[in-house]
Amino acid sequence: MKKLTLFRTMFVREWIGLKRYPFNLLSGLIALYLIFLVVFVGYKALGAGSPQFGDNLDGIVVGFMMWTFAIAAYSTLSWELMNEARMGTLEQLYMTPLGFDWVCIFRVISSFFLNLLFVLPILALMMVTTGRYLHLDILSIAPLLILSLAGVYGIGFVMGGLALVFKQVQAFFQIIQFVFIGLIAVPISRLPLLKALPLALGSNLIGEVMVDKRSILLLPPGDLLILLINSAFYFLVGFWAFKLFLGIARKKGLLGHY
Repeated sequence: MKKLTLFRTMFVREWIGLKRYPFNLLSGLIALYLIFLVVFVGYKALGAGSPQFGDNLDGIVVGFMMWTFAIAAYSTLSWELMNEARMGTLEQLYMTPLGFDWVCIFRVISSFFLNLLFVLPILALMMVTTGRYLHLDILSIAPLLILSLAGVYGIGFVMGGLALVFKQVQAFFQIIQFVFIGLIAVPISRLPLLKALPLALGSNLIGEVMVDKRSILLLPPGDLLILLINSAFYFLVGFWAFKLFLGIARKKGLLGHY
């Protein structure tokens, strides 16, 4: 019951922080949409004559959606911890009776649901702009999306741990953003070993649902099992790394100041 109360508190806190600054939210949506426009216009200029133009364009829409989710997933915890340290409230959160681990886990879960409010409008704008309306099978997409992003949240925990120790990690964010582009675009059909990378297999399976209109029940069971193991591995390793960095920050007295 106490954990449920903590989760509700973290969710309400995140929601209040989101709606309190609508201009910042709107600016973020516009910035992402402009980035997509640049990608779309450039691709249209180069590949409009290709017979595979439509299919490739569908893939770009799905890939950009996954990239947007990934950016939010891996950066949310780090930004929040840096803000807490800057405001001087991080040490107070660390002393919560239920444990700082649960605070971070519930914050990540809350951010996932709130990120839907950020990504879904972008997806709608992309489909209207391109004229390519993807297959939105929620019952198939939702579990695949959760599993795909679980590994990314594991990377987010690593970034959060680095933020606790080194405080300023924004420059490293830029590197990870480009890495995720590569993970989403890797040709796992030609190189099956790439399925072991985070986000790669999940993005491919979600593309099969949204572009090829396949139900999750028709996807290869082996791929679903690999995705489950892959996501669990990266999430658990990331959480373990976070705990390790948290211990280092506590021993060095880094939680009480920015």
